[in-house]
Amino acid sequence: MNKRQILQKINALDTEGKDVIVLYNEISEIVAEAAYKDAKTCPSRRACYFSIEFLIGRSFYNNLMEAGILSEVKEILAKKGVDISEFEQIEDAALGNGGLGRLAACFLDSAAAEGLPLYGYGIRYKYGLFRQAIENGYQVEYPDDWQRFGDPWSFRREDQARTIEFADMKVRAVPYDMPVLGKRTNFLRLYQAEGGEEAQKISEYLYPADDTKEGKLLRIRQEYFFSAAAVGELIDQFVAKHGKRFAFFPRYYSIQLNDTHPVFAIAEFLRILTVSYKVPFQKAVAIAQKTFHYTNHTILPEALECWPEKYIKKILPQICAVLKRLDRFARRTLFARGCGDGEVESMAIRSGQNFRMANVAVFVCGRINGVAKIHSEIIKKELFQTAAKYFPERFCNKTNGVTQRRWLMLNNPALSALLDSCAAGWREKFDKISDLRKIEDDPFAIEKFIRVKEENKRALSDYIFQKEGVRLLPGAIVYAQVKRLHEYKRQLMTAFAISELYFKLKRGECPDFAPSVFLFGAKSAPSYFRAKGIIKFINAIAAMIAADETVNQKLQVIFVQNYNVSYAEKIVAGSDVSLQVSTAGLEASGTGNMKFMMNGAVTCGTMDGANIEIVEHAGRENNYIFGAEVEEIDSLRENGYDPAEYLAHDEDARRALDLLRTFPDEKGYYTELYAFLTIGASWHKPDHYFIFRDLGEYVAALIKINADYKDRADFAKKQIENIASSAYFSSDRTIREYAADIWRIKDEK
Repeated sequence: MNKRQILQKINALDTEGKDVIVLYNEISEIVAEAAYKDAKTCPSRRACYFSIEFLIGRSFYNNLMEAGILSEVKEILAKKGVDISEFEQIEDAALGNGGLGRLAACFLDSAAAEGLPLYGYGIRYKYGLFRQAIENGYQVEYPDDWQRFGDPWSFRREDQARTIEFADMKVRAVPYDMPVLGKRTNFLRLYQAEGGEEAQKISEYLYPADDTKEGKLLRIRQEYFFSAAAVGELIDQFVAKHGKRFAFFPRYYSIQLNDTHPVFAIAEFLRILTVSYKVPFQKAVAIAQKTFHYTNHTILPEALECWPEKYIKKILPQICAVLKRLDRFARRTLFARGCGDGEVESMAIRSGQNFRMANVAVFVCGRINGVAKIHSEIIKKELFQTAAKYFPERFCNKTNGVTQRRWLMLNNPALSALLDSCAAGWREKFDKISDLRKIEDDPFAIEKFIRVKEENKRALSDYIFQKEGVRLLPGAIVYAQVKRLHEYKRQLMTAFAISELYFKLKRGECPDFAPSVFLFGAKSAPSYFRAKGIIKFINAIAAMIAADETVNQKLQVIFVQNYNVSYAEKIVAGSDVSLQVSTAGLEASGTGNMKFMMNGAVTCGTMDGANIEIVEHAGRENNYIFGAEVEEIDSLRENGYDPAEYLAHDEDARRALDLLRTFPDEKGYYTELYAFLTIGASWHKPDHYFIFRDLGEYVAALIKINADYKDRADFAKKQIENIASSAYFSSDRTIREYAADIWRIKDEK
């Protein structure tokens, strides 16, 4: 891009009398148009990333930084009397929910930065997930019209619209291209559903509730809609350039499926080749196996999508036929490999009256990867055991990463400036961040680091006051557990741990307790009853502590509303401790843990997901690890686990649990939570996420952190070591591994 020309246009803007939204759109359009024109034509080979989520966050600052003009634009606006921070009023593009979508966004960022041709494909949701408010402690959902500020970073491609056919309707898929800036400019292509009222519902909301027949059908429509649009487009491009020699298709395209949501792309690919181009089915499958690859993000059964055959047959009869045919082909192939009946059934695509989408991916895809070392081993040993036995060459690991450009350079300018002075060249070559270790023996440099942390805490306190109307306790340790709300992530265990600290403070057992703030940020799926109950419980504990003058200057709990990327940018910069406390073996990787590490927070957590690798790189002595590991959890599941045995020996744990019976419970949330922990349910045993096995050790870890924090210099050294060890967790490294080992793409600039 011609930076000089862009800056001249921005400098020529008349800012007099214009509000922030008008200026945001005018400046964004200047940069976006330059990036759009600068986009390189597609190279001979490229990778295509199919994901139902792209949690891109606010584009303005990130794109100006990627274009290399952020500081210059800041100066130009300042001369015109405009503070660039005013553009923080423009909210995030709400096109994702959590780690899955944020990882996809980081990958696009890193690929552009590395000069790699990676193109994203997804859905242009009108409302995204939802805007969350906390009212009287309850989560309340409102539509989140992220486009109300305009969408200057997207370019509508009416000329490339496609028709997607369902049995009961035809839908236009209109692509919008968002430039992804870096060493090369790539695109994120998002399809908007247009047509009648029913057609438009397809791209209206991210993750519509699927607890009804109508909800399930809408989810199936969404997944097929964008998968079919993208696959059809790629096949048309190939035929226009290379004719019908589909055996060569994998030479030009590598398609990565981000979890099971885009797996319909495989069925559509097979449908087009076999129906439209008369390619023999076996040959079409062989081509697909060289084209498609699959990233698994979870071992939780409820997230491994199984769609009723009757629903797919109702709206996608041709896809239903393809899946049934693929199931028969897979069974023959597996029997030929020597699989027994039980093994074949474990990999069956059609099981009973359902289609198992993960099994479609595992049978067809050429490469299957987990997202952390432990997760990749678990999917081989447990989830896809048969496939790993007969197709071991397909399985690999690609530990997640996060982009340091947004998650350090952009969101933490104070720390970035410190790094510039003692780890020269880290912005260009991130592994140079390890040079930060040089300051560990320099008391003056350590004091500078502590001041940076305090500066970030003040900024965080100001931001939370602006959003929530409350300020952080001055001089406090800041703990953060910000992520999607799910039982296995155990926000409930943190609530119990805080309750225990409260009881101890009330009894005067911790006289030297350093003030501590616990930040929560999470959205519950609207129909997830237990998760919404946990949110209410956390807010009830927050209110109890805030009202108690004997404790509220030592302990504070804040549940931030509408947690999103922009909120995360403030929280990761200002936190001391990252709470990553999932039940061992259930968190695939996590990426929040990496963002916090990169910004100088120590990890307090279990040996789960990428926590294990964080500890390997930064040292167990510089983090706070507790709880049962995978082997013990497996043993407890197999040999029996009774939470009552742990509660019998821990009075404070019993008191924390009893809060569920003493707090007012208008909606029955607490009654259900108490039963789930003590009695179980028809589908699980009591406390099936082992909260009470780990709770005592968790509280002990929090108390140790509190004691260690009193030696600020020594604690700062732990934080510094985490930053210095964070290069491995850059998504640049992850994307290079995908590019070399799976996609076989390279920098062709």
